[in-house]
Amino acid sequence: MYYIVAIFLVIFALLALTHSWLRGGRQPEYKEPDDPNIRQSFAMQPQDEAPLKAVHATVLDLGARVSAKLAGKDIRGAREAIDSLSEGRIYPSEFTATEANGVPAEWVIAPGSDSDRRLLYIHGGGFKFGSPKSHRTITNKFAEITGCVVLSIDYRMLPENRMKDAINDCRSAYQWMLENGPDGSAPVRQVYVAGDSAGGNLTLSLIAWVRDQKLRRPDAVVTMSPLTDATLSAGSLRSNEATDVMLKPLLAPINRIPPIARIWLLALANRTRPANPIYSPLLGQLSDLPPTLLQASESEMLLDDSKRYFCKAWAAGSPVVLQTWANAVHVWQLFDPELAQAREAWREIGKFIEQHTKA
Repeated sequence: MYYIVAIFLVIFALLALTHSWLRGGRQPEYKEPDDPNIRQSFAMQPQDEAPLKAVHATVLDLGARVSAKLAGKDIRGAREAIDSLSEGRIYPSEFTATEANGVPAEWVIAPGSDSDRRLLYIHGGGFKFGSPKSHRTITNKFAEITGCVVLSIDYRMLPENRMKDAINDCRSAYQWMLENGPDGSAPVRQVYVAGDSAGGNLTLSLIAWVRDQKLRRPDAVVTMSPLTDATLSAGSLRSNEATDVMLKPLLAPINRIPPIARIWLLALANRTRPANPIYSPLLGQLSDLPPTLLQASESEMLLDDSKRYFCKAWAAGSPVVLQTWANAVHVWQLFDPELAQAREAWREIGKFIEQHTKA
């Protein structure tokens, strides 16, 4: 009898630990504000269908190449496949290697860029893939439309490193960029931060830390399809599984794992507590943050990550804008100028940055 009670207590303790510590407990629901100035949706036009199908084919081909490399335990080859996203494209910007407080990086400088205006870019790739090279379409575009010099960092990634290493690299690079430009030591006049997917997660983690450390705040922040909840508890992870051609191969198998086992596997694989706000910005304090634009696809599995962050940040009084696009792929801004949706998203980003640029 005592053994049965002891077993029951152990099971109860594990369930409680899973729910409250690893998952962060039940999160409150926040009503989405009905304000067209901060919540905007964009439709897809019939003429956009053919370019979108071509992008789907590109994504599926890339996914197959990455999967083949990973099946052979060739993570370097998989990363090289991701880096090929920038091959064959012509950019007006110059790309110059540098180090930001020891973090490998490159300056992206478009014609006419102002070195006193700087943007830190944090690439996506599931914390395991991606680099400044793979995301040059995005960093070049930021340099072109903002007039900033862009510092694109090559932060440490899993599985060779810890999640905390990536967090620390972003913090170090941001502090370095405040005092250094492409030409050497010089204070920044205007500063911005942006990131996509996993890089969007690191971006939102960074701005909360900057606030708490009382450092120079970004004038504006942009995230594209960010992961905001590392516990992977968003409803869209399941409801949008069939429509997300990019993330489905990665996240669909995780959906098949029972929630209790899933959260423990995430904790062990990433060597972190998923509910820690450092890794799950959604679960942190979202008041007193800089102006933030979130862009997400209504078809992607991470849609609710943006929607929940937007609602909570708005409820906390932070200036935040959410824009969503119908039928777009995850981080569709990479496919500029092929996709009209990407061109439209970049116009909106340009307007947002300009709105929050000090004279």
